Amino acid sequence: MRGSWLTVYAAGCLLAQSALADTALSQSEGGYESHAVWIPGGRFRAVVGLSSDPKKQEKDAVLKPFQMDRLPVTNADYLSFVKENPRWQKGNAPKLFVDEQYLAHWEGSLSLGANVEGEQPVTQVSWFAARAYCKSKGGRLPMENEWEFVAAASDAKWDARQDPSWRKQILDWYAKPNPAKLPKVGQSHANLYQVFDLHGLVWEWVEDFGSTMMGGDSRDTGGSDRMLFCGAAAVGAGQKNDYASFMRYAFRSSLKARYGGRNLGFRCAKDAPLNMDGAAKIGR
Repeated sequence: MRGSWLTVYAAGCLLAQSALADTALSQSEGGYESHAVWIPGGRFRAVVGLSSDPKKQEKDAVLKPFQMDRLPVTNADYLSFVKENPRWQKGNAPKLFVDEQYLAHWEGSLSLGANVEGEQPVTQVSWFAARAYCKSKGGRLPMENEWEFVAAASDAKWDARQDPSWRKQILDWYAKPNPAKLPKVGQSHANLYQVFDLHGLVWEWVEDFGSTMMGGDSRDTGGSDRMLFCGAAAVGAGQKNDYASFMRYAFRSSLKARYGGRNLGFRCAKDAPLNMDGAAKIGR
């Protein structure tokens, strides 16, 4: 890994703080169509860094079984969506819900163009648009703890966050500059859940993207929690070795729902039916 973790983390914070825009609401309809896997429920200790109270710096989330897409949503997937939902086409999407960079890399409202491949992850899509896509498929965006629960798995361990080689591999990915052309989805190794590309391809929207780190209002109050934003959040977190998670939380905490970045994509999730609570018990 190039440089210290603090250097990498600071770079992640700068990237996070550049991703600002406005917020609003969204709605859509549809049926679920996704190449997804069932994920077992369980307890998950997240890297929180929310409070100056040591007793609140860690907490176990209890997750019910859910379903998650094996791959990020692609340009081809999203093109099919906007063909069926003209409201979300480039040039038509309400300015309240998207910024000026919405699908800026596409050639037109219904064409990708020569420089955009269908199997690349779709980017430049706002949280509102991502939610609308998932709802049109009968799903939703994953919750932050769900995403992190699945992303904690390597191809050898269900929770690899304390594996130094795994942590270094993720930080090495984050330290690399974005390529001029994003790779296609599914080129990485799947983790034990058979989910691809959670690390090293694009950042991803989650449903509750702004719920973990302190926002600007809290930082302006003059209280001790002013120290719990970006790099300073690492001081108060319970799992101080998991710097890659700190970077993701910092990035998400800076986002606004209209924002769409060239390295920000998404995938969908879905609640498990009540009669499927045991279906995803896959040896964890």
